[in-house]
Amino acid sequence: MTRRYVIFFRAVVIALVLATAPLMATNVILNDYAVSHTMEEMEAIGQRYVKRAEEVINETVVTLQQLDRDNAKTCSMEDRTVFMDAVSQKGMISAVGLVDAFGKRMCVVPDLDTAETNILPAARPDGPLVGIGMLDKEYRGAKSAIVSWDLGNTNRLYAIISPAAIAVDPGPEYIRSHRRAELTLGKNLKWFSVGGFTSGDANSEILATNVKSTRYPMEAKVAVARSSANQLVAPLKLIALLASAAMTVLFVAIGIWVSWRPENEANDEFNKAVRNGEFVPFYQPVMDIENGTLRGCEVLMRWQRPTGEIISPGQFMAYAEANGHIFEMTRQLMLKTAEEMGELYSQNPDLKLSINLFAGHFHDRQVVADLKKAYEKSDISFQQVVVEVTERYPLEDMDLARKIISELQALGIRVALDDVGTGHGGMAYLQKLGVDIIKIDKMFIDPLGSDENSTTIVDSMVELADNLGMGIIAEGVEEEDQIDRLLELGVTAAQGYYFAKPMNAEDYIAFAKKTEENAAADVAQADEFAYEEDMDFESEEVAA
Repeated sequence: MTRRYVIFFRAVVIALVLATAPLMATNVILNDYAVSHTMEEMEAIGQRYVKRAEEVINETVVTLQQLDRDNAKTCSMEDRTVFMDAVSQKGMISAVGLVDAFGKRMCVVPDLDTAETNILPAARPDGPLVGIGMLDKEYRGAKSAIVSWDLGNTNRLYAIISPAAIAVDPGPEYIRSHRRAELTLGKNLKWFSVGGFTSGDANSEILATNVKSTRYPMEAKVAVARSSANQLVAPLKLIALLASAAMTVLFVAIGIWVSWRPENEANDEFNKAVRNGEFVPFYQPVMDIENGTLRGCEVLMRWQRPTGEIISPGQFMAYAEANGHIFEMTRQLMLKTAEEMGELYSQNPDLKLSINLFAGHFHDRQVVADLKKAYEKSDISFQQVVVEVTERYPLEDMDLARKIISELQALGIRVALDDVGTGHGGMAYLQKLGVDIIKIDKMFIDPLGSDENSTTIVDSMVELADNLGMGIIAEGVEEEDQIDRLLELGVTAAQGYYFAKPMNAEDYIAFAKKTEENAAADVAQADEFAYEEDMDFESEEVAA
């Protein structure tokens, strides 16, 4: 009997054994599903609590910043009127006021009926610019939060966030009736709590999850009795008996399919594609949005099948990284870019070429050798090469990664941190890595102009880049108004479908030449306009 038939026989036997106890298998699957789905719902509830709290705090901080910019910093009648306007415009803010260096209330609008005069701790020389605390006022399990803004003159503006702004109760009904949720600031400073457990729930296993804010020292905790999760699948368990026959057929069909599918078929096909050099570079332009000139491109990988079919990286990149193929694929990509772009880049020394690396490239120094082999003797100089590493996935050995980055920078290669704002990094992460460029992720560019929070985040990134001496590039630009907003914020480099989709080498070279011609024509037109203005001025001077 051949090996394939042995596999087939075993698969069918296993399928039949599984089919003899479908109800038991179904119960296990449904129970696991109930728990996993409930955990997902709990995670979503915690995320909604945190997101809502972040939005409320962000909006309040922006309001206080605006009052500071508008120079509304006193208890004068004029400033109190400005305070009242802020309260009227922002539904989540119930009051705005001013405290002195001792945290004593100087004034508040509207004038609250409260005996508390010292509502904030005394100011410290090393105190934070933004402070967040809680008052005793409570509504539906939520307390009034107080956000302060240091004016730099020992006084602080503050705003009281209404409890109603955070007293939400998201989530499906089967969870709400058997759960406990809390939102805390700092070290267990409770902002909001809702729900509890009945005496019957006390004997049930408790499912719990914590969701932490990436912006503030804030955490949402959600706990649910497991017995409530079982309510989700109770109707399905009644249907399991009727489904057992269909499951039998399904198991046998799966067994037959598995047994006749060639082993390692997918990996063999992928190995063959790597050997045949089917993974090719596509180039997405990076533009100077101030003058419309080309700054360079980001190199993106595509799988070009022998049939001419182009496969996007989303369908193979995770597999390539997990199975180690990505290293050879990246080496081939570098060599192909050196061959395809050598002439263009030798004629345009200011153009940059960005190569994407993943976290595994920083486990050893091999990537340095790969870059040297590809570009050291090519027409593309090291000064024209940029390597990008994503912020989405952490670098396991930061010290080694920093040494590799320093070695690349010593060659003249610049290093960019991609997807900034979507991962685990922060200022300390950026400083430790010592990157040269940060790239703002598309998720912050899409709502730009319509979402004040996104604008504030991008503004903060630009300020961070300026403070650390880094370049900054916006990704995923698709609308003209996004460009206008980016220019207002101080961003001058961008890429996205507004300019061009990723393209093959021939099209990118044509795009570069056309862009250069357009830029030259614009300069010539500007010079001609300036010359005509000079002539007009001379004519007026002669006439005079």
